[in-house]
Amino acid sequence: MASSAPTLLVLAAGMGSRYGGLKQLDPVGPGGETILDYAVFDAIRAGFGRVVFVIRRDFADAFNSQVAAKYAGRIQVDTVFQALDTLPPGATLPAGREKPWGTGHAVWCARDAIREPFAVIGADDFFGRDAFVQLAAFLNSAASAQPASPSATETTRNPKLETRSPELAAFAMVGYRLANTLSENGAVARGVCTVSSDNRLQTVVENTGILRTDVGPGRKYSGEEIVSMNCWAFTPAFFPALDRQWRAFIAARGGELKSEFYLPEAVSQQIAAGGATVEVRPTTAEWFGVTFREDKPRVQAALAALATHGDYPVPLFPQS
Repeated sequence: MASSAPTLLVLAAGMGSRYGGLKQLDPVGPGGETILDYAVFDAIRAGFGRVVFVIRRDFADAFNSQVAAKYAGRIQVDTVFQALDTLPPGATLPAGREKPWGTGHAVWCARDAIREPFAVIGADDFFGRDAFVQLAAFLNSAASAQPASPSATETTRNPKLETRSPELAAFAMVGYRLANTLSENGAVARGVCTVSSDNRLQTVVENTGILRTDVGPGRKYSGEEIVSMNCWAFTPAFFPALDRQWRAFIAARGGELKSEFYLPEAVSQQIAAGGATVEVRPTTAEWFGVTFREDKPRVQAALAALATHGDYPVPLFPQS
């Protein structure tokens, strides 16, 4: 694998509380594939050279044996752990804290594992082939425009190592139409984006409790809004700023039992501070996910149809 190939960072530590189980290990494809399998398959054929999973220690054995093992010989696989007590030096876990710290924290946990341009996705969603093509195109361009970067920890220890050139602060996001990201079985939360005329992301605002009945002519949402599904493309320049944001978050809100450090909010803050630009890349890919257990039959039918049309082989990863 070429060392210049981008890395895919998959946030797979969620407990799937609304779904009632570990969605990451649930088979949904016609060959018994998981949602994760489709993301990895699309990443491989888009040219990604490595996948890093952020997982919890308590299901590491099951994850490695049931999921990661099938990718052996096809793409380099690494894992990092997200834990409640993975905090900046000097910070302490508040008594009674059980809620995970959020997607921004999950990415922060991978700061020392990645030194090349990388994409970030969640483990619960099917993003579609075009999304990975878009991500890879941006990241390959970013790789050719910038030298290898020090790790986030090295930069924290020695701020002079941080490079602030515009190339290192240029990121991207794959955007989806809100109407194409809803569930028939309950309310969802979506990061609704404000986008400039030249396709630059300005803000991402988390909107919660969105029902399908809220979308349409004369309703709260038109359906044409661009939303973030946490499908991002970054360079390592993202980590030093994220580290500062995480430390500030812990100092201000670390004592709260349910506060969350959201990745879209961190990106919005970097944009507002003038430290980053984010290109919004609309995708033609079909998105769907298993937010609720009742969503599973629809996802299974959609994946079966894609296989029938020849978009994906069955199985995705034949085992010898």
